[in-house]
Amino acid sequence: MKPLEGLRILAIEQFGAGPYGTTFLADLGAEVIKIENAASGGDPARYTGPRMLGAADSEYFQSWNSGKHSIVLDLKSQVGREALEALVAESDAVVNNLRGDQPEKLKIDYASLQSLNPAIVCLHISAYGRDNERKTWPGYDYLMQAEAGLMSITGEPDGPPSRFGPSIVDYMTGMVGMVGLLSCLMRARQTGKGCDVDTCLFDVALHQLGYTATWFLNNGDVTERMPRSSHFSVAPVQTFPTADGWIFVMCMTEKFWTNLTADLGRNDLLEDARFASPEARRLNREALSAVLDDEFRKATTEDWLQRLSGKLPVGPVYNLRQALENPFVARSGMIRTVAHPANPELKLLSSPLKVDGVRPNSSVCAPLGADNETFVTTRKYAAVDR
Repeated sequence: MKPLEGLRILAIEQFGAGPYGTTFLADLGAEVIKIENAASGGDPARYTGPRMLGAADSEYFQSWNSGKHSIVLDLKSQVGREALEALVAESDAVVNNLRGDQPEKLKIDYASLQSLNPAIVCLHISAYGRDNERKTWPGYDYLMQAEAGLMSITGEPDGPPSRFGPSIVDYMTGMVGMVGLLSCLMRARQTGKGCDVDTCLFDVALHQLGYTATWFLNNGDVTERMPRSSHFSVAPVQTFPTADGWIFVMCMTEKFWTNLTADLGRNDLLEDARFASPEARRLNREALSAVLDDEFRKATTEDWLQRLSGKLPVGPVYNLRQALENPFVARSGMIRTVAHPANPELKLLSSPLKVDGVRPNSSVCAPLGADNETFVTTRKYAAVDR
């Protein structure tokens, strides 16, 4: 079941946040038409290595764009503009993740498109927003992690500030954008009136500070980097060394703490004044870590998982190979094989959503401009750049 079937999205997008979000829509049945610029070679992600899939395509690109159509238009030309307007008249939304000053210049905002389709919803994903002094600035995920303070609370206390591994701000901004888009589409279907809806990388990055921001704004508390990926306020919630690796233990509640001490045969810890309450354990985190380190080093990671899984939240600390070759991942269906002209057995991560217990499936993104014949030239715009 594809809940978004019948929805047409025009996506003027490149690289991360926009493509990540619209891929979810494509997986759920929306017809996502990716509009690329032929003069620039299309989305730069098509050329991002090291693993290429023939000309103007790559594994990097497909990871952000599966299930989409591709057309090429020069939106600054008259013929390209006419083709876009014809599509807008028959679409539900226009999504872009361009620099903040570009939607107005390219006339892809609601003010410019409402005469063609009063119900059109225009989602704008930019670096810093469209209504401030930074609207002309380019920007990317890692810059946002740096300026929003996320890097200052990531990594070991004695190490340099660190970014999250993958482009987490792109992912989060794409999903925030989709929440806004789908919400406004619901209203547009009820009222017949569309709108602009905005989000930006910087705002979403700052929003990820969450409760650490609340603590500072109300009490002046400055959260610092914690050793061993520890929780900022709850202990023991961190990594522990085992006989052959690492395990992550999360005693987020008193129940899980008592379950841990019982399994360790260390009920004496419940009577120890240093660990007798959540606040005491937080204040004496270092001493508690030393005690638990000695316990966890007595068995392997797999042994601990067998003993503790289901009794309290625990998990192995895997490297990339171990994470993707985990038998549980295979059984859960989180890896799918899709046919690509350059690789009939191309493997991609599956959608993390299920509808009626079934993960949506989709094809690879079309080659650059492959769908012009379907969506553009048959409309009399044969002169469109291809």
